[in-house]
Amino acid sequence: MLSEAMTALAAAGGTAVVQAAGTDAWTGVRQQVARWFSRGNPQREHAELERLDQTAGELEAAPPTEVERVRIRQEAAWQGRIEALLESLEDIERARVADELRTLLAQQTSHRSVSAGQSGLAVGGDLNVRADHGSAAAVSMGNVTLGNPSQPGPHQD
Repeated sequence: MLSEAMTALAAAGGTAVVQAAGTDAWTGVRQQVARWFSRGNPQREHAELERLDQTAGELEAAPPTEVERVRIRQEAAWQGRIEALLESLEDIERARVADELRTLLAQQTSHRSVSAGQSGLAVGGDLNVRADHGSAAAVSMGNVTLGNPSQPGPHQD
């Protein structure tokens, strides 16, 4: 059985795989994760690349109403795969492999950039949306609630 720290690391790995899918970072993350899982075995690396591509394909093909469910399922699946690999190793090897995974995750975090899917809007920082002089503005952001703006005062006409 894995320690809490190893389980948390596996969860972070599963989340990282799913978050990277469909982004500009995917190619690099995909290759690094496959190499990490393969432990130097070319056939296994190829199989891992196929699994990663399947994950990205399922996330991309999911209808909007199912994306969150598919994302959660994929994160859990990758967490389970990472846990299984870590559990299969002796303590010394497990510690080394876990350090490799931590490094991989740290690299992904440090290179993370803002990106959006097709028809999406990505903002790296603050977003200010205004509607002036009879115009309208709308932003769809999932489970976000925006209040009605106050009526303009005489100085804003």
